[in-house]
Amino acid sequence: MKAILDVLVQTPAHAEMGSVLSYRWHTSLPNGSLVRVPLGKREVLGIVWAGTDATADMRITKPPLDPDKLRDVIGVLAGIAPLGATWQALVTFSAQYYQRSLGEVALAALPPQLREMSPIQVERRMVRLDKATQRPTGVHNKTSSPNFEGSTPSLTPEQSQVLDAMRNHAGPFLLFGATGSGKTEVYLQSVQQVLVADPLAQALVMVPEINLTPQLEERFRARFCSTFGDAAVVSLHSGMTNPQRLNSWLAAHSGAARIVLGTRMAIFASMPHLRLIVVDEEHDPSYKSGDGARYSARDLSVYRGKLENAKVLMGSATPSLESWYHSRPALEGGRYMRLHMPSRVGTNRPMPLVRRVDMNHQARGAVFSTQLLEAIKVRVLRGEQCMLFLNRRGYAPVLHCDACGWKSACTHCSAFRVFHKLDRTLRCHHCGYTDRVPRACPDCGNLDIGSQGRGTEQIEEHITELLGHLARPNGEPIRVMRIDADSTRLKGSLQTQLAAVHAGEIDVLVGTQMIAKGHDFRRVTLVAAINPDGALFSADYRAQERLFSLLLQAAGRAGRDAAMGEQSEVWIQTFQPAHPIYAAIKAYDYPAFAHMQLKEREQGGMPPFSFQALVRAEARTQEAALAFLAAASAAAQTDSVFIYSAVPMSMQRVANVERTQMLIECSNRAVLQKFLSNWQAALHRCRSLPECKGLIRWAIDVDPILV
Repeated sequence: MKAILDVLVQTPAHAEMGSVLSYRWHTSLPNGSLVRVPLGKREVLGIVWAGTDATADMRITKPPLDPDKLRDVIGVLAGIAPLGATWQALVTFSAQYYQRSLGEVALAALPPQLREMSPIQVERRMVRLDKATQRPTGVHNKTSSPNFEGSTPSLTPEQSQVLDAMRNHAGPFLLFGATGSGKTEVYLQSVQQVLVADPLAQALVMVPEINLTPQLEERFRARFCSTFGDAAVVSLHSGMTNPQRLNSWLAAHSGAARIVLGTRMAIFASMPHLRLIVVDEEHDPSYKSGDGARYSARDLSVYRGKLENAKVLMGSATPSLESWYHSRPALEGGRYMRLHMPSRVGTNRPMPLVRRVDMNHQARGAVFSTQLLEAIKVRVLRGEQCMLFLNRRGYAPVLHCDACGWKSACTHCSAFRVFHKLDRTLRCHHCGYTDRVPRACPDCGNLDIGSQGRGTEQIEEHITELLGHLARPNGEPIRVMRIDADSTRLKGSLQTQLAAVHAGEIDVLVGTQMIAKGHDFRRVTLVAAINPDGALFSADYRAQERLFSLLLQAAGRAGRDAAMGEQSEVWIQTFQPAHPIYAAIKAYDYPAFAHMQLKEREQGGMPPFSFQALVRAEARTQEAALAFLAAASAAAQTDSVFIYSAVPMSMQRVANVERTQMLIECSNRAVLQKFLSNWQAALHRCRSLPECKGLIRWAIDVDPILV
């Protein structure tokens, strides 16, 4: 008699069926085994699972099981060891907490190529992987002691204190370290201690963005590959090809990879011997997923640390306010241990001097103040590098006609198409719609079409014109380079451009937030923020927190090498020089800024003093989206949460899809979770209402970062 297996498959979130389906196989299989099963007319990857999909079963009544009507498993991926119980627990928690179907989370966490491979293909891949990961002679194994003598630099007293605290306490830890204080060396030493203590131990190191992965991988390879072998360090992020991602995942799952470096997706990597999780730049919003299961990799790292009995180290010069709040003293209810590294490595490396320039006193329409321009000239003539930061790409955000008021609006989105001068196009940065710049106003025929605002292309062009007559100390002309999403579209272009900056071939670097964080530019002695005021008046209550972090991270790129001599500088051009946020940046006083922001949030009942969720709806018409949310609100039966009225999103239309959202708020996390779980069935019923015709999709976003 054949055994009946519960198999987890990836079913759509809106499907009226569970993610755990029953199949037959001639023998029982361990939980976590990967199998190929039929689903409708398709053949899909499944995971043998214990229990049921709790989230889905709340809204689904399954008929009695008839073994004779069950379909058979097609094949077993026997070459891959079953996924561990802690990995299954992590996926189960993520699905329940973030209100997604279990199959959606579990299968999306596996490499895309693995979801398409047959058992025979997997067997062949595992044979090749085993050959590639064989340890060369002399590389550390279970019976030898790894030797790192000569490869590790001496530690500062602050670094030593942090590492001692990590050895003696369980954590989780929040490392509050100034830019240039040596946080990366602490990460390296922490990983080293874990790998030395346990010959099977693995470490997960996460960074917020793909472009930060190569330089971190280079440092980890230089430190560990000579001891543990080239296969010991792997990367895992969406910029890799599908075969590369599969190889890295298999190496981590088998234990051959001792260190996994990755972006937020790496939090779901299967690592059976995980002993340490490092979250670099833990404040970065990139750790929160914006589609699918909208999970926070930073928050899940803390939960996974508990599951795996692994230590968790989160580091930042500007921690998120949530993490800062949770790291308050234990007697006040803090859950994290806060570690401090306030000093830069090296006694002759003070923090850059922050200068605020009041643009109200500059010529109308000036891009650079006279003081900033003179400071840039002085630095460049001395052979030092300058960095100009503006978080807006393109040449100008808008083209407009003074005669009739026409603007370069996107026909598919509630946004303007950005003017890109280099290829003479108008490009929507939301849907990708691109068109040539018109020779005259499309509405009135006026030939004099002007631009509004500035982007990195315009800054690059303008500074090149202003410095064109200057020469470097060796007599060569000044070189200006721009790094943003447009200039780095080609594969390998970012690495080439960064290498030119590190080699000193570039005098002035212009860019967006891509250059503002994580990079170790040794020759940069001046950083300038061109126009940061927009966030001061944003409707988003997190805008000032993000601005503070971004400016302080950008400031941290300056003065990282004491050999550059003169005091490094950070220039902030602003029309609001007296604003408290700029005063806090000038003093490098993050605690004062955090205290001010947390006090405001407590008065307003905002996170972390309350808990939120958003229900977002997308439809062909705004009326259908609003009708769905209104019906969902009416169907909610609760007095324990507050449901706000449905409103269009700030970006109301993207790619001809209308978007609305509804905020739910509660003072208790458990109460909010219970409400959301019970509400799922009502949301599915509302989808089929006549007034909701045209609804495309809806999703719940728990702990949203954009409200």
